[in-house]
Amino acid sequence: MINKLCIIGVGLIGGSLARALKHAEMVNHIVGVGRNIESLIKAKQLGVIDSYSDNIAEAVVDADVILIAVPVGSIKGVFSALRSHLKSDAVITDVGSVKGSVVLASREVFGEDYKNFVPGHPIAGTEQSGVEASFAELYRGQRVILTPLESTDSRAIKIVSEMWQAAGAEVTSLGIEHHDEVLAATSHLPHVLAYALVDTLASVHERREVFQFAAGGFKDFTRIASSHPDMWHDICLNNKDALVDMLKRFTVDLNKLTKAIEDGDGDFIKQTFERAKTTRDQFC
Repeated sequence: MINKLCIIGVGLIGGSLARALKHAEMVNHIVGVGRNIESLIKAKQLGVIDSYSDNIAEAVVDADVILIAVPVGSIKGVFSALRSHLKSDAVITDVGSVKGSVVLASREVFGEDYKNFVPGHPIAGTEQSGVEASFAELYRGQRVILTPLESTDSRAIKIVSEMWQAAGAEVTSLGIEHHDEVLAATSHLPHVLAYALVDTLASVHERREVFQFAAGGFKDFTRIASSHPDMWHDICLNNKDALVDMLKRFTVDLNKLTKAIEDGDGDFIKQTFERAKTTRDQFC
């Protein structure tokens, strides 16, 4: 049982965790923090949080667990704002899709040996954003990756793990660099491609007709291009090395496929499609 949970950033991710923990009766009081008071009022009206504040330092006082659910580029500022106002045993965790830059920020603010920060990343979400889009079942059966540091206290890891498990998630651990490489391939690259495709089609002369006759495949592939641009802007910049590597590898393969289509190389095209179908059917 968490007595006081402070969620900094009460949107889809933070709001869904709040709903899940309330449903599981895992928390006594949730205070939400954000810059948009109207959104926080809405969160309280919906029963997602019990109280709210636009002052991080004020909100984290006496909090047992602090969840940071803001774009990764803003996390260092949050660390700085709360550093001097924590209980000595307060546990901090985050939900950022990039872990290397977040861990670096934590070390710059708290020092190398800080023991109560547990970097985390729930592999769940939708293309929607805002507290209105949150729902208690978001994490049910989904993975949450923790990337604890050598200095991270086992008690802190246990608290964060049990919190996510109470929300229905399966908790696993990865190394920081490995996490960022895997997510660059499986999450960050697909989002960049979806954004790029929609932007390309938006610039063609027959723009209205293109989107008017878009079929299910287009909608399925580009659904994630409706995700929050600020969040994905930060992810791209904070995981740029791994993401650029994947973009270059994808570009090489795309150029090969483009040439095969141009040359009428049906064997290459079919083999590529068959490999892709087999792989997706196996893992999805």
